[in-house]
Amino acid sequence: MDVQALLEQGLAELNATSEAPALENVKAKYVGKEGAITALLKQLGSLSHEEKKTFGATVNQARQAFEATLNARREALAQEKLARQLAAEALDITLPGRNRGTGGLHPVTLVQQRIEALFASLGFTVADGPEIENDFHNFEALNIPKDHPARAMQDTFYVDGGANGEPLVLRTHTSPIQVRYMLDHKPPIKIVAPGRVYRVDSDATHSPMFHQMEGLWVEEGVSFADLKAVITDWLRNFFERDDLQVRFRPSFFPFTEPSAEVDVLGERGWLEIGGCGMVHPNVLRNVGIDPEVYTGFAFGFGLDRFAMLYYGVNDLRLFFENDLAFLQQFK
Repeated sequence: MDVQALLEQGLAELNATSEAPALENVKAKYVGKEGAITALLKQLGSLSHEEKKTFGATVNQARQAFEATLNARREALAQEKLARQLAAEALDITLPGRNRGTGGLHPVTLVQQRIEALFASLGFTVADGPEIENDFHNFEALNIPKDHPARAMQDTFYVDGGANGEPLVLRTHTSPIQVRYMLDHKPPIKIVAPGRVYRVDSDATHSPMFHQMEGLWVEEGVSFADLKAVITDWLRNFFERDDLQVRFRPSFFPFTEPSAEVDVLGERGWLEIGGCGMVHPNVLRNVGIDPEVYTGFAFGFGLDRFAMLYYGVNDLRLFFENDLAFLQQFK
C-alpha cells in the first residue's frame, strides 16, 4: 500500500474519533504491534540497502506524523471532556453564597440562662441533681409522707431499681436538689435549682415533661419580707418593667409555712406564675438544720411558662414539636 495513502487514511480515522477508547483502537490499528504502518517496517528485510534507506525514512516519517496527530487528538478530546464537565457544573457567581446552617439555643434554655444570670446578680448560685430520685428526697424530706394528699397532685412515673426493692421516681419537682444541697452544705445557703421534671399531665399549657426553676435561701434572720423583695426585684428585672405589680396570695404547700402563690398583673388581669413560702421547720429538721436558729424561704415556677410569657407563645407544645421554622425565630 502507498505509505502516504495509508497515513492519510489513519489521520482521517483519528480526526473522526470522538471518544478516548476509540482513539486507542485506531492507534493499535496503525502503529500497534500488528498495525498497518508497523507492518510496513517489517518489509525492510526484503529490500536492497538503498531501498531500505529511502523506504525506511518514509515509513518513519509517516509513523511520526501519525503519533503527533494522535497526541494532539488525545489532548483535544481531554479538553472537550473538561469543557463539557465545566458547563454541566457551572456556578453562577452572581448568586448569593450559601452558608452552612448554624444551630441555636432552645428558647427555654435562653430563658433559663437569663433567669440564672438575674439570680446570680442577687448572690444565688446554681445547683443540680439527678432526675431519677428516691422517695425520701422527692417526698419524705419535703414533709410529704406516703399518705399525704399532695402526692395525688404529683402522681407520676415510677421505675424499678431502688434500694431494697423500693421503686424510684422521675422527680416531680426540683425540690430534691434543695434537699441534697442542704444535706451536703451548712447555712448560709442561697441557690437556684433548674431542671427537667415529670408529671402525668398534658394539654396546651402543661406537658408530662417540663422545666422548673426553684430557689432557696436559708440563713439566720431570713424573713418573708426578704422573700417578697427577692421575687419582686427578680420579676421586674426579668420582664424589664419597674412598675410591674406583684401579688402574693395565701396558699398551701407541705414544704413551706406560710405559703403563697405569686401573681403578676398583665394586660388580661392577674396571672399566676409560681409559688413560694417560708421553709417548713420539718423540712429543715429532715436535713439536719436547726429551725430554732435558721429560717429560710423557697420558691418555684415553670421555666416553660416563663418562656411562653417572655416570647408571647400561646401553646406550650410548640416548644417540643421540633419545628425548625418555629425554633429558628429564637436564634
